[in-house]
Amino acid sequence: MNDLSSLLDALDRAQAEQQEAVIATVVKVEGSAYRRPGARMVIAQLGDATGTVSGGCLESDVSKKAWWLTASGKPSIRTYSTGEDDDELEEAELSFGLGCNGTVHILFERVYPKAASLVGDLLRDVKNSGRPAALATVIGSASERHTAIGERVALTPSAETKVLVRERWLAQAMADDLQAVLEARRSATRTYDGPGGEVEVLLEYIPAPRRMVIFGAGHDAAPLVSMARLQGWHITVIDARAHFARAQRFPDADRVLAAPLETMPDMAAMVADAAVVVMTHSLTQDRHWLGQVLQGAPRYIGQLGPRSRTERLLDELPAPLRESPALACLHYPVGLDLGGDTPDSVALSMLSEINAVFNGRNGGMLKHREASIHAVDVKLEQEPGLRMIG
Repeated sequence: MNDLSSLLDALDRAQAEQQEAVIATVVKVEGSAYRRPGARMVIAQLGDATGTVSGGCLESDVSKKAWWLTASGKPSIRTYSTGEDDDELEEAELSFGLGCNGTVHILFERVYPKAASLVGDLLRDVKNSGRPAALATVIGSASERHTAIGERVALTPSAETKVLVRERWLAQAMADDLQAVLEARRSATRTYDGPGGEVEVLLEYIPAPRRMVIFGAGHDAAPLVSMARLQGWHITVIDARAHFARAQRFPDADRVLAAPLETMPDMAAMVADAAVVVMTHSLTQDRHWLGQVLQGAPRYIGQLGPRSRTERLLDELPAPLRESPALACLHYPVGLDLGGDTPDSVALSMLSEINAVFNGRNGGMLKHREASIHAVDVKLEQEPGLRMIG
């Protein structure tokens, strides 16, 4: 189960049991940190915490402090340092002396039974609709009288704007910048100047759950489905062979379809912005499904098999498909060069390449990467003061 599903399940359990809960959200990171802004935990009043805000070093303290930090009912921010121990740290900052040289700012907010939660509702809309959203959260304010920590503006998957900000000028500015964040598919931070002084805001891009469509229900598709499920992907498995395409064989898949080699009316919507892997081991099936996929707009296409086999498949496709824009995202042979020839190692190779493509990386070894593992904030010329994250 991915973070989104597990967090929503935790909130649903708290609501069903009439319990209060605390949502802890990473809202700002300085230096090195395991999780980035938008990482969340849900701490139930009676029960275990769900989710992570670090690599495991902060969760215990976050769970312990969540309740008294939100005892007033107002959101609050606590700062954690993972650098070397420093006796001169401000009282509000807690040092873990881990030597990671990072500072993590975490927003704590109380959620009450039967009370509306903009964060919970927005995350649920993203999951149910399969479309992204954007959320602006005030994380710093020079004047609480004008703007308080935790005030928000949301841009929902249906393009509806929800405002929980007192200052109209700020609400409009945040809404405008949320549109830019949605278009860039990246979170950002921005500082606004207002009547009460500076207001710092996290403009969070909330992506929809990633989708994978696998054409081929052979035994080697099973580890790919299982590994993708661990990462929270929404997975569809399709095969023309009904005795292969059975839900019992792929319990981790969201859908398993036995489909004849005909045009599927909803193919374009199914593969749009998705990762597609064609691995039926049948020339006839591969040719058909690859041809269907090339008529859509997937984000990634992986074709299993030797280079010569895929080139043969491409040569046998109708001429218009050989000019398809989707060819730009076709990877063959599929996967990264990790070695190994078992179904598990092949699945790991494929999923590694898919993740690299979706994250805009080349899949190389981190020890050879000269830049930061996490991309630094970049100021956009067309949006002065708007810094994209990651």
